[in-house]
Amino acid sequence: MSALGFYTQVASHGDVLGTGIGASPDSWEAAVGADYLDVPEGGLLRRDYGLVEVNFSPDAQGQMSCFGFGVQIHRLIHDQSPRPVPSRLSQQFGAFAPRVPFEELRAAIVTLGHSVELDHTSRDMHRYRVLDSEARIHVIVDPDPYGSGDPDPDGHQVGDVWSIDMSPTWWGPK
Repeated sequence: MSALGFYTQVASHGDVLGTGIGASPDSWEAAVGADYLDVPEGGLLRRDYGLVEVNFSPDAQGQMSCFGFGVQIHRLIHDQSPRPVPSRLSQQFGAFAPRVPFEELRAAIVTLGHSVELDHTSRDMHRYRVLDSEARIHVIVDPDPYGSGDPDPDGHQVGDVWSIDMSPTWWGPK
């Protein structure tokens, strides 16, 4: 399977290596690995794996559980950390390119029988929703939205996927 296969799996099924919303920090560690940075703040926990970022809050029993996660594809262009892609993902999906064209991802999701619709637009991003999973895919519309100069030719381009996000609490009711 390829990195595009990984992104398609996340967007269409709402999980990373079988782990997703409601899972504990231990479950995420068992699935993705122990190479992460935990950032606790205000009773919440953000776990940063580089490419994958997971958010936890206490559930009704006081145990931490995932309420949202994202695949931060934009980090792959300029990330200088030793491993922006967790090793378990690299082992299973191979090399991860720094850019992912949205049309390739959309085609792969549609091939699996899922629908993708435009959900929100702004000056610099379009947000698409995968209907079955409720994943949100952020796509670059303007790589230089603040007019600071010519976009980096090796950087993000119009039509690149910025991130894939999952969280029922972030989006509200359908």
